[in-house]
Amino acid sequence: MAANLRNLSDFAYICSQKNNMNGIYILLTIFLYFGMLLLVARFTGKNSDNDAFFRGNRRSPWYVVSFGMIGASLSGVTFVSVPGMVRSIDMTYMQTCMGFFVGYLIIAHVLLPLYYKLNLTSIYSYLDDRIGRCSYKTGASFFLLSKIIGAAARLYLVCLILQHYVFDVFEVPFVVTVIGIVLLIWLYTRRSGIRTIVWTDSLQTLCLLLALGLIIYNVAGQLELDFSGVVQTVKDNEHSRIFVFDDWHSKQNFYKQFFSGIFITIVMTGLDQDMMQKNLSCKNLREAQKNMYCYGISFVPVNFLFLSLGVLLLLLASRTGMALPAGGDDILPLFAAEGHLGYAVLIFFTIGIIAAAFSSADSALTALTTSFCIDIMGISHLPEQEAEKRRKIVHFCISAIFIGFILLFKVVNNKSVIDAIYVIASYTYGPLLGLFVFGLFTKLHPRDRFVPYVAIASPLVCYAIDRVVFNYTGYQFGYEMLMFNGFLTFMGLTCLSIKNKKIYGNTQC
Repeated sequence: MAANLRNLSDFAYICSQKNNMNGIYILLTIFLYFGMLLLVARFTGKNSDNDAFFRGNRRSPWYVVSFGMIGASLSGVTFVSVPGMVRSIDMTYMQTCMGFFVGYLIIAHVLLPLYYKLNLTSIYSYLDDRIGRCSYKTGASFFLLSKIIGAAARLYLVCLILQHYVFDVFEVPFVVTVIGIVLLIWLYTRRSGIRTIVWTDSLQTLCLLLALGLIIYNVAGQLELDFSGVVQTVKDNEHSRIFVFDDWHSKQNFYKQFFSGIFITIVMTGLDQDMMQKNLSCKNLREAQKNMYCYGISFVPVNFLFLSLGVLLLLLASRTGMALPAGGDDILPLFAAEGHLGYAVLIFFTIGIIAAAFSSADSALTALTTSFCIDIMGISHLPEQEAEKRRKIVHFCISAIFIGFILLFKVVNNKSVIDAIYVIASYTYGPLLGLFVFGLFTKLHPRDRFVPYVAIASPLVCYAIDRVVFNYTGYQFGYEMLMFNGFLTFMGLTCLSIKNKKIYGNTQC
């Protein structure tokens, strides 16, 4: 990411030359927006307990959950990265989005019935019953690692943007910016967790979609296009290519993207405590499935709008002779910061990225707390008061760890953030995919105590194979590495299995 953001110093300088007005407007927007979140948290935080924090007392309306999940899935990364993708890979990201939809249908009909039948709070508890305690701890641990890396990457991008065109103007250190944002999220989630997040995510999704609509409207106005003109312009643009069928070496090959999209959705939604925790807060299975249908359908057109915005921004830059930054992640922020689209767009852009970042990070923080409390500490067997006390301590500690990972990501990341998240997911979510597929579709029982070794070895083997294949053939694995990783884990578990002998999930690990 650092290599792609070499223009950000100029970016900050532009903002500082505007009499600090941009920064003041954005700070006021942040305070007002945060005030709204606290107000929602106050109303939803009454009579809260651990069940409210973990499952929302199973009273969340499905349509509210569905609408809120749009914002949680998109995140601040989507808001700034997806429009920028168009310059380098056209609109081929839509192939992955089509796979996402199929993945949501599989979740609705395979995973959700299982979770509701077992009345789970943490979805990884299934592995304890099906395979054993070591498998259970392994699955939860891979989730904790995967989620904290992915959520940190998403929030990192937003913190970096706000830092360079707001807080650098006021000479606020980056570490202070990160700590402040994470603490704000901790403040409004600390009492009722998922019960609050269901409603704050809906508010944040509304703000994100309004921001997207207003930005497209303003860009179209700059280009003097009406609705039909926008449709025709996007359709005729050289970057409107969606499908790639003829190049198997390309990461954008349709079959790679489509099937990777299916499995990315299964692992990053269906096997992810963060996303499933919202679904499990619905009243019953049928309402949770309605939520998944509605959410899955809406995800495709929303991403298409983001890509269309990218096409329009490139066209506007070409017509005005504007020099674009090297990194695709910088294109939309640069337009907003320079004031080309007006102060209204600047304000809504700020609301959009903050809404997207908060809706992703707040649910991640809650899910990490839930998984650690239930899966690692086992607080569900403690008295309510003691369990609540420990949950609050864990919630605060996870927030601190979250800050550390964001700062670490700033040091090590050197590529487009949205791509980095999926690459990381290919390695850390692969063992989860293998564990659940093995549990759901076989009747075999592996030697539980050896499962952690298989789960650790599989990503390492995948990485080694990726390097060897690329060096000798030039073939570069894309998101399909997730499927290969899951397959290796599945085969490892099969090799560990004992035929015709059932081993119950009581192994000490």
